[in-house]
Amino acid sequence: MAPKVLISDSLSEAAVQIFRDRGIDVDFQPDLGKDKDKLAEVIGNYDGLAIRSATKVTEKILANAPNLKVIGRAGIGTDNIDKDAASKKGVIVMNTPFGNMITTAEHAIAMMFAVARQIPEASASTHAGKWEKSKFMGVELTGKTLGVIGAGNIGGIVCDRAHGLKMKVVAYDPFLGEEKAKKMGVEKVELEELLARADFITLHVPYTDQTANILSRENLGKTKKGVRIINCARGGLVDEEALADMLKSGHVAGAAFDVFKEEPATENPLFNLPNVVCTPHLGAATTEAQENVALQVADQMADYLLTGAVSNALNMPSVTAEEAQVMTPWINLAGHLGAFVGQMTDEPIKAINILYDGTVSDMNLEALNCGVVAGIMKRANPDVNMVSAPVVAREKGIQISTTNQDKSGVFDGYIKVTVVTEKRERSVAGTVFSDGKPRFIQIKGIQIDAEIGAHMLYTTNEDVPGIIGTLGQTMGENDVNIANFTLGRAESKGEAIALLYVDAPVPGPVLDKLKATGLFRQVKPLQFDVA
Repeated sequence: MAPKVLISDSLSEAAVQIFRDRGIDVDFQPDLGKDKDKLAEVIGNYDGLAIRSATKVTEKILANAPNLKVIGRAGIGTDNIDKDAASKKGVIVMNTPFGNMITTAEHAIAMMFAVARQIPEASASTHAGKWEKSKFMGVELTGKTLGVIGAGNIGGIVCDRAHGLKMKVVAYDPFLGEEKAKKMGVEKVELEELLARADFITLHVPYTDQTANILSRENLGKTKKGVRIINCARGGLVDEEALADMLKSGHVAGAAFDVFKEEPATENPLFNLPNVVCTPHLGAATTEAQENVALQVADQMADYLLTGAVSNALNMPSVTAEEAQVMTPWINLAGHLGAFVGQMTDEPIKAINILYDGTVSDMNLEALNCGVVAGIMKRANPDVNMVSAPVVAREKGIQISTTNQDKSGVFDGYIKVTVVTEKRERSVAGTVFSDGKPRFIQIKGIQIDAEIGAHMLYTTNEDVPGIIGTLGQTMGENDVNIANFTLGRAESKGEAIALLYVDAPVPGPVLDKLKATGLFRQVKPLQFDVA
């Protein structure tokens, strides 16, 4: 069956057509997002949900969405999505960070002009029949210092536009390197220096624990007298009450805000103050931007639902369509390795160590890590997937470490997974052959070559005669067909293992018969998700 997508907000018809053209069953209900109860009632029918800002994806909505795989937000902000709940449910959350970059940056520049020249107030005065030329004395942007807090995608465009206005640009961004700053033509500074030097300050950071209230009352007090502040990023980055006080005192000469701590903003400390320009979250509100983000989110969601490609996900490593084609066998292998050690481990896991060797070490290791962890976690929670598994592991306090190295053996590439408990370490390694099929190549340090099947039987024993015969005879007498039989040993008369690929699960009485022979230290049935 074709995947089903619900569009619950107003989205471009071109985006709807993209879904249809790619063979996805799309249900376009642009007003449904405003009715939480109705949305909760129908969401269980869909694999994907495409939204803008009107739809609130709450824990309750997600609880009613057993088939949901992906939420696509046409825009940057995802405050209207409970991302923790989505991750626990294994639902990918995507946004479109690039579709409205230029539009938002241009709005910040427009707001800077507006507050520099008091354009809205002058316009209102003139419309009222007044002619107050002397009242609206402005300042030029040329030669002024612009302080940019956050020099990422949108902030970088603002820096570029500011150069065209002949402004000097200083930037505070912990993730901005010196070399990148030089290429951008900006001076990288610490926040306190920016506050002290900037004539205009514009914010372009997401709202996080680190950025919340970044322009606090204390930091606003460190700004240059006569500064003008622009916020077209997110509400909550500025102490609005403190800013209102400083506007009234004259320390801050003006402010231009497109976003507010509480939205919709029907009242705010900044409203009705002189030389404060306010707009109703219009940063992305251009025809071009809305079309861009709608088309982008439709393509991203379709790519994921049809090919497994992940773009601009907030709770899952991105995997391009090209990567997905190459990596799918390796992601499957990662899951099988995780499933093996997960099923073999009865004690609480303290740590998961993953080694990538050779060609695989150049792949998207974050995605492969998710595959390993998902395989391990499935034993305790069959519903876990690559999105939710890292969350589950983190909640359990499991430490995950990754090592990659150049080719060190006969295989071009392989993955080795080791789990650590209070009592022991257990490891398994595997590779992908040229036919695209995964193989186990090492268990407990013992070399093997085992095809992976849906139903398998793992045994350990002392290396003595009779093991093969006992296994074969017991399986045959109980009508258990063996598709593949692999043996391995550490050394003659030492520890040995057997891995049987069988056509159906081995019944409990058959396992009991094997254990009763006294030949086996361990007899363990295993299950794998094999397509």
